[in-house]
Amino acid sequence: MGKEPIKSHEDLEVYQMAFKAAMKIFALSKKFPTEEKYSLTDQIRRSSRSVCANMAEAWRKRRYEAAFIAKLNDCEAEAAETQTWLKFAVKCDYLDVERGREIYGTYNRILGILVTIINNPSPWLLKH
Repeated sequence: MGKEPIKSHEDLEVYQMAFKAAMKIFALSKKFPTEEKYSLTDQIRRSSRSVCANMAEAWRKRRYEAAFIAKLNDCEAEAAETQTWLKFAVKCDYLDVERGREIYGTYNRILGILVTIINNPSPWLLKH
């Protein structure tokens, strides 16, 4: 690999990608209409941040394969939910199509990495 060893969830490329995407969504959602404050704006912020929070939890549950996978499944669900909210934001003209596609694509990459880890969790698990 040649990279620094992974010491925390924050060292994971997938976590960094999700965190950056969540911050981009936060910045962009500041321009959403005020009537969306308690619906679309809150929802997209919550789900995008939840990808990161669940990843942190999954990292700490690596002693137990089932718990680790369950938390990663939560990450996957939150990433897919974020994609749905992105589609709504684009269709409602709160977000331009290009920016929406770009962030949606980031979540596709995040989902791909999560599925890869879920399908082969062994290298990530802590040895007893």
